[in-house]
Amino acid sequence: MIKSILNKLLFLGFFKDQVSKIKINQSINLTNSIHTKSLKDLNEFNFSIFSQFNEDAIIQFLVKSLNIKNKTFVEFGVENYEEANTRLLLEKDNWQGLVIDCSHENINHIKNQNYFWRHNLIAISDFVSVENINEILKKNNFVGEIGLLSIDTDGNDLWIWKEINEIKPVILIIEYNAKLGKEKSLSIKYNANFKRASSGLNKLIYGASLKALEKISEEKGYSLVCTNKNGNNAFFVRNDCLNQKIYKQSIQDCFKMSSFREYLNEKNQKNVDDKFILDFLIKSEKFVEI
Repeated sequence: MIKSILNKLLFLGFFKDQVSKIKINQSINLTNSIHTKSLKDLNEFNFSIFSQFNEDAIIQFLVKSLNIKNKTFVEFGVENYEEANTRLLLEKDNWQGLVIDCSHENINHIKNQNYFWRHNLIAISDFVSVENINEILKKNNFVGEIGLLSIDTDGNDLWIWKEINEIKPVILIIEYNAKLGKEKSLSIKYNANFKRASSGLNKLIYGASLKALEKISEEKGYSLVCTNKNGNNAFFVRNDCLNQKIYKQSIQDCFKMSSFREYLNEKNQKNVDDKFILDFLIKSEKFVEI
C-alpha cells in the first residue's frame, strides 16, 4: 500500500516536471518573434507560462530589448512559486535569483521541486518590511546591479521599494492597486505588520496607486514603461538603460483598471462599481498622499 502511494507520488512529480518542460519549450517558440513587437502593441502579444497574466511576455520582451549584463533577479511575495514573475527566467533563461515568502510551508515546497536543485536559486522564508529588506538582500549576497526585481507583498510595496538601496535593478515589476484610480497619488500608511484583509471591500485596502509608484520610482531614477494586461502590475526601467525600443510612457498611456473583483465572497455576490470602491478606500483613512 505504502509502495503504491509512493509510486503514484513519483509519477505525479514526473508528470508535473514534463508539463513544465513542455511549457518552457512553448515559450521558446512564442518568443522567437518578440523582437518584432513594440511597447504600444505589447499587450496584444499575450502569453503566460508561469506568470499570472501576460507578465512572462512583457518580461521576455524587456530582457531581449535591454542590455542586461547581470542576469539575476529578486522576487518576494512568491507564495509557492507555482505562479511567479521570475520562474521562466530561472528555467528557460537560466538566470539565478532569490525568492522570499513569509510562509515556511511555501518555501519548503519550493525547495522540494526539481528546478530548485537544477538552477541557482535561493529561497528563504521571511516577512519583508522596510526595517529588514536591505539586510535580507545583503545577507544573501544580492547587492549592486541586478537584472530584475519583482515586488508583490499585498501591502507595503511602495514603502519597501522606497527603502531598497542595496540593489539597483534594471527592471522593476511592482503591484499597483488600480482601484485607487489613475489621478490620485496614494499608498496605505506604513505598518510593518500590515496584513491584508481576507474578504469583502476591506480586502481592497492595500498597496499604492500607479501615480504614487511612478513618483517614488522617478525619485529613484526609474521610468514607467508599461503595465500588464489585467491592470495590476507596473513595469519600470532604470533611466540609464532606456533606449529607442524601451522608453518612458505616461500613466494615461499605461493605466488599466483591474478586472479583479476580490471583494466577492460566498455571502456577497453583488458587483460594486469602481467609483464606489474609490470613495470607500478614501473614506477608510488607511491611505496617505504621496
